[in-house]
Amino acid sequence: MLRPERTLVGPRTASLDDVPAMNRVFSEAFTDRYRRDGLVGVRVPRLNADIWHYAISDSGDGAMLWCDERDEVVAFNIAHCSGSEGWMGPLAVRTDRQGMGVGRVVVETAIEWLHGRAVRTLGLETMPRTVENIGFYAQLGFLPKYLTITMTGEASRRRVAGEFCRLGRLASSDRAAMLQRCRDRLDRSAPGCDFGREIDLTEELGIGDTIVLQGDQEIAGFALWHSAPLAEARAADELRVLKLFADSGESFVRLLVALEACAAALRVRRVAIRCQTGYSTAYRLLTARGYRVRWTDLRMTLEQFPEAVLPAGEVLFSNWEI
Repeated sequence: MLRPERTLVGPRTASLDDVPAMNRVFSEAFTDRYRRDGLVGVRVPRLNADIWHYAISDSGDGAMLWCDERDEVVAFNIAHCSGSEGWMGPLAVRTDRQGMGVGRVVVETAIEWLHGRAVRTLGLETMPRTVENIGFYAQLGFLPKYLTITMTGEASRRRVAGEFCRLGRLASSDRAAMLQRCRDRLDRSAPGCDFGREIDLTEELGIGDTIVLQGDQEIAGFALWHSAPLAEARAADELRVLKLFADSGESFVRLLVALEACAAALRVRRVAIRCQTGYSTAYRLLTARGYRVRWTDLRMTLEQFPEAVLPAGEVLFSNWEI
């Protein structure tokens, strides 16, 4: 067999015009990864174009793409910066170019980009059963932390205790004021972390919304969610939580009830939450409400760039996947 040329051109900033080619690389690379892990029957679908639009727009010039000598996509890495929190994903290398050092280039370039934004957290998520990936990231300085467990619960119209609102339904001035209150409250517990861009972009693209819980004097919690289907050519069937902050276990449960009510109003079947097991109380509350485990990912952070540690009792879920 002839070996492919080793030409690697890039990175350049990915655009929406690149989505079809990136989608092919994404689907083929992850399907091959599952096959090599023994999951022969798994076929990873291409992602919904709206989700790619969100990821690329959220990342800006952190959406990096490499091409071969024919100007065809070889690899990509979408690096994100939410204030002081930086992470990368999705990232993929075309199957015929794996094992040639392309992955190292892709990851190290994203690390450098995130360093340039002075992040204090730098992480990613990978499949915990894939020892090759874990070893690869370890060689680049990433340390394994805890699991992110995808859990799902049924939509419900149960009454929510206390007041909550949807940002997308507020008047412009009221929305801006409420979003600033969310930013200020999060900054108190996780200084420098800011999800404002993701919240704005979600509303702009019409793929989800943010719910906010009012406390006695300040924000008690908020959750950013998407209802647009994740996979291409599939109907919406779940409300996926991307970012969540709660000031207590009680506020966390109130958020769950509100999210379940939003799912019911949208006529989708379930709520999907990626629970970071560093928050053991939140995990117990999810299981107590009947949420079921669907998938696991291993969370890894670059050495000396750990996640923020919140005050006892508070919860911060930040999804490091789109």
